[in-house]
Amino acid sequence: MHYARISDRLGGLGSDKWAVHLKARAMKEAGTPILELTIGEPDVDPDPILADVVASALAEGRIGYSNGRGEPSLLDALSKRYTARTGRPVGPENIVCFPGTQTALFAVMLTLVEAGDAVLVGDPLYATYEGVIRSTGAVMVPVPLKPEDGFHMRADILEQAITPNAHVLLLNTPHNPTGAVLTAEELAAIGAVCRRHDLWIIADEVYEELIFGGDFASPLDNEVLAARTISVSSISKSHAAPGFRSGWAVGPAEFCARLLPVAETMLFGNQPFIADATAAAIERPSGVSTALRASLKRRAALLVDGLSSVPGIACAMPEAGMFAFADVSASGLSGEAFALGLLEAQHLAVMPGSSFGAEADSFIRISLTVPDADIVEAARRIGHFAASLTSRKTAAGA
Repeated sequence: MHYARISDRLGGLGSDKWAVHLKARAMKEAGTPILELTIGEPDVDPDPILADVVASALAEGRIGYSNGRGEPSLLDALSKRYTARTGRPVGPENIVCFPGTQTALFAVMLTLVEAGDAVLVGDPLYATYEGVIRSTGAVMVPVPLKPEDGFHMRADILEQAITPNAHVLLLNTPHNPTGAVLTAEELAAIGAVCRRHDLWIIADEVYEELIFGGDFASPLDNEVLAARTISVSSISKSHAAPGFRSGWAVGPAEFCARLLPVAETMLFGNQPFIADATAAAIERPSGVSTALRASLKRRAALLVDGLSSVPGIACAMPEAGMFAFADVSASGLSGEAFALGLLEAQHLAVMPGSSFGAEADSFIRISLTVPDADIVEAARRIGHFAASLTSRKTAAGA
């Protein structure tokens, strides 16, 4: 039977990247108690305003068709939010709403590139980025993010990676999986490279409200870069509501006009009752992000401290987000082998770095979205597993 080439391009880029997570879930369902630190799902209840407005909207019959761009109330709330953030007028013509950041990324990428084009992206990278890029027929060009740079993208390394067919830089700050947060100065230098080579910038900013210290910076907020920047985000992290699937893209009006029919062909609008709740939520400070940010920072510090004396493990304090990123290369195992061994021996599930790019092969990603006691226990189990590897090496050399 005939299949479209997209199914070949995406082979191995979907749930295959979550194989360790899925194995842990299967073990748990079979009765093995698993401490799961794989995915970034907030462990707090969603912002209370979301449920209240959804209930009211459903009672009011807000279940009809929407329009392709987004409900007027949500467009208005987003316009006010981004106008205040950027200091420039941002209107509904600059916005298209989507069911979540992932959908926004897919549609934005589909609007900008196709077969024969290339997209630059920092490596390590979020697990779905390669699929988003390859779905269009474009190729992914990794830009190495080095541990010695704190995984911050460097403008000079970006410039070296640019190919003649490159048209887009997919940028993620705050960064998943490393927790790196780019400064305004770093973004200006990166933006200067993009201007010289006429690159679009897609900025995934879903962790904007989960920075542990300092200020958030965006290329969209840089007046010089705004004309080539599309920002995508959602309420999944900021309002602890990943299941609501409510996100958006913000960018130049001409781009959004071209994006709109792509979005309409895919979805033709998202749910009015969820749009109403999203609008109410982003019109005010998040009811959960301050406490969530504090707990994530505290847990990151607990984990880093707990791993500080573990042989074969190096774990730096992340600058933001829901994860810690630990280098296990000194253990003698790859990140994948370490994660699988840790699951089997200690019933602790973490993500192997290989799910996040070639530069992450010797790392594991550890979710911080569990109670403090579980973080301490996770560090203890990682320590036990690392010690067992050291014992095996000693025995083998005896």
